[in-house]
Amino acid sequence: MATAKPGVSLADWVCLIENESRYNTRATNKNKDGSTDYGLFQINSKYWCLDGGVSRANGCNINCQGVSRANGCNIDCQELFQLGEAVSCAKRVVQDPNGIRAWVGWVKNCDRDLSHFLDGCGV
Repeated sequence: MATAKPGVSLADWVCLIENESRYNTRATNKNKDGSTDYGLFQINSKYWCLDGGVSRANGCNINCQGVSRANGCNIDCQELFQLGEAVSCAKRVVQDPNGIRAWVGWVKNCDRDLSHFLDGCGV
């Protein structure tokens, strides 16, 4: 499993999921380019899974059509709604050169002081 990229804080992740999915693990969004965003982190099918549509890459080694890969993670996009798989894929996404800036929701809403996201959490 990939580890989170240094410099990406817990507050970054909380702000990201608030702005991408409003904490909804079953959120989906169909984009203008034909791709779909899935789950808590709104993992995009264009780059991170194969869905039979506009997919150009499969960065998280996921087949969105539900056909398991013999040497892959053997999950489909519906399983991105499960927290463990969503976290694993999000940690993979943040390893790319764009880092957390791969998410438009973070760029538009979270590139600032985020300390209030952890107020009262004891961390």
